[in-house]
Amino acid sequence: MPGTALLPRLNVRAFLFLTLIFFAQLASANTPTEQLQSVIDDHWAFSLRENPITASRMGEKGYSNRLPGVSEKDRARRLKAMKTFVARLDKIDVSALSESDQVNRDLLMWVLKNDIESNELFLDRIPVNTFYSFWNAALSASKGLSMPKVSDYEAYIARIEDIGRYFDENIANMRVGIKDGFVLPKIVVEGVAPTVRAQVKTDPTESSLYEPFENFPETFSAAERLRLQAAGKAAIQDDAIPAFDRVATFLEEDYLTSATDSLAAQDLPGGEAYYRHGIQTYVTIAMDPDEIHKIGLAEVKRIRAEMDALIEKTGFDGNFEAFTEFLRTDPQFYAKTPKDLLKEASYIAKRIDYRLPEFFGKLPRLPYGVVPVPDEIAPNYTTASYNPAAIGGTRGGAYWLNTHALDQRPLYELVALTLHEAVPGHHLQGALSLELENVPKFRRNLYLSAYGEGWALYTERLGEEMGVYETDFQRFGRLSYEMWRAARLVIDTGIHSQGWTRQQALDFLSDNTSLSEGNVRAEVDRYISWPGQALSYKMGEIKIRELRKKAEEELGDQFDLRAFHDAVLANGALPMLMLEQQLNRFILQYKK
Repeated sequence: MPGTALLPRLNVRAFLFLTLIFFAQLASANTPTEQLQSVIDDHWAFSLRENPITASRMGEKGYSNRLPGVSEKDRARRLKAMKTFVARLDKIDVSALSESDQVNRDLLMWVLKNDIESNELFLDRIPVNTFYSFWNAALSASKGLSMPKVSDYEAYIARIEDIGRYFDENIANMRVGIKDGFVLPKIVVEGVAPTVRAQVKTDPTESSLYEPFENFPETFSAAERLRLQAAGKAAIQDDAIPAFDRVATFLEEDYLTSATDSLAAQDLPGGEAYYRHGIQTYVTIAMDPDEIHKIGLAEVKRIRAEMDALIEKTGFDGNFEAFTEFLRTDPQFYAKTPKDLLKEASYIAKRIDYRLPEFFGKLPRLPYGVVPVPDEIAPNYTTASYNPAAIGGTRGGAYWLNTHALDQRPLYELVALTLHEAVPGHHLQGALSLELENVPKFRRNLYLSAYGEGWALYTERLGEEMGVYETDFQRFGRLSYEMWRAARLVIDTGIHSQGWTRQQALDFLSDNTSLSEGNVRAEVDRYISWPGQALSYKMGEIKIRELRKKAEEELGDQFDLRAFHDAVLANGALPMLMLEQQLNRFILQYKK
C-alpha cells in the first residue's frame, strides 16, 4: 500500500526537521550574550555563598546567619572557581557583544584576575590594618539590616555564634604569616590591639552586638522578645566575647612578639609582588612605585605654591609653618562639643545639597545622615568615612564623623571633608551605583578605590565651582586636604619602596599640611598598615581631571559639565582605563 511505504520516509524527514530545530535552539541558547549572562549569574550566586556579609547588604535573604569562611579549604575552592570563570569568559566572542555587555565582561574579568592574584599571594595572612579588620567586619556585618521577623533575629544570633569560628580561622591565617615572616609592623599592632581588648566586655549588653535586642519590632510578643534577648546575651557572652579575648591575647602576645620593626611592604617575603599588587588593586593601573613617587613630589610642589599664595592673600603675618601652627592651635577653629561638630557638618551638607542640581543631571533617591564614628573604634579611627546603606535596609548612607579628640578635628577642613564623604562625593556616587538599572548585580556594590576615592577628591575641588567654600581658611583647608592626598603618593611609596622611616613620613605630612598632630600620626600608621591604598585618591583624581580637560578641549562650547558628571557616574565603579574608554565614547557621542 502506498501509505505504508511513505510512512517511514515521512518519519525520517520529521526526525531530521526536529533535529535541525533542536540544534538551532541549542546554538541560539549559546550566543555570546547568553554565555556571558550565564557566567555573570553563576559568579553572582557563587559570590553570595562565599561573601555572606556582602549578600546581606545587597538585600539577599538566606545568608545573614553566618560569616565568611577564610580557611585554607575556602581559599582553594575560591581560587579554582575564579579560574574557571576566567576560562569561561575567555571563550566568549567579545566582538559579538553589545557595548554594555563588553563593559560587563571586561569589568568582571578585571575583578576576577585581581582576586586570583590576591588569593595566590595569600593576603589573608594579614587581614588587618588600622582602617579595616575582620573583627570590625563581624561587628558591623548586620548593622542597618532590616530585621522585621523573628527568623531575622534568629539568623542574627546564629551569625554571632559564628564569630568564634570566623575569628579562629583568621588567627590561623595570621599564624601562617608569623611562620612565613609575612606580618604587620609592631607600630601597627600596638595601635590596633587595644581596640580589640576593648570589646572584651564583662556585660554582654554593653557590646554593640546587643543593640538590635534593645529595639524590637512592635509585632513581636513579649515572650518572643524575652526569648530572643536571652539567646542574644548567651551568644555574645559565650561566643563573641571569648572570641574577642582570643584575638586580643593573640595580638598582645604571639603576634606582637613576631611583628616586624621594618615598615616596608617590600621588606616582607614576596614583598615586591605584594606592593605592586597593592598598586594594581588600588590605582587599578599597573605602575612603577618610582613613577608614582615623582608624580607625588610634583603635585606637592604645585599645591604648596597655591597654599603660600593663599596665606599671603589672608594678610597673615608669618610663614607657612607659623600659619599652620595658628590653624592647629587657635580655639576658633575647633568645636567645643561632639554635637557642635556634627551640627556644623550637617549644616554644610545641606548647603551642598541645595547646589547639586546645577552640577548633576541625575541625583540618587537614597538619603544620608551625619553620624558619629562609634566610640568603640573612634580613638584609632580616621577623621571620617562613608558607610553605604544596605539594600532594603532601615537606614540611609552614613557620613561617619570622628568626634573623639575634638582638638584634632579642625572646622576649617569640614567643608572639604563633607564634600568628599557625603555629597557630591562618596554618598552621591555610591547611592547612584546602588540604583543602577539594567546592570548585573555585582556592579551595584562594586567598589574600586581609584574610582571612588578619585571621584571624592575631585569633588573637593568642585566645591570651589559650587561656591560652598565661604572663607579663605576653608579654602586653605581644601588645599591642605589636596596636599594630604598628594603627600600620600610620596609617603606610601617612600615607606614601602624607598626605605623611609616613620619619622620621615610624619615630618613630611606635618610640614606640608595643616593636619593636626593626631591626624598625622593616624594617617601615617594607616599607610604603613595598608600598602597602596593611599595612592588611589590622587591618582584617581588626576585621571578624572585629565579626562575632564580632554572633554572640555575637544567639545569646546558643546561641553556640558552636568552631562560630563553624569557620564563619569553612569556605569558605577570602573578601573581607570575602562573609565577612560567610556568617556572617550561620551566625547564622540557629543560631537555628533
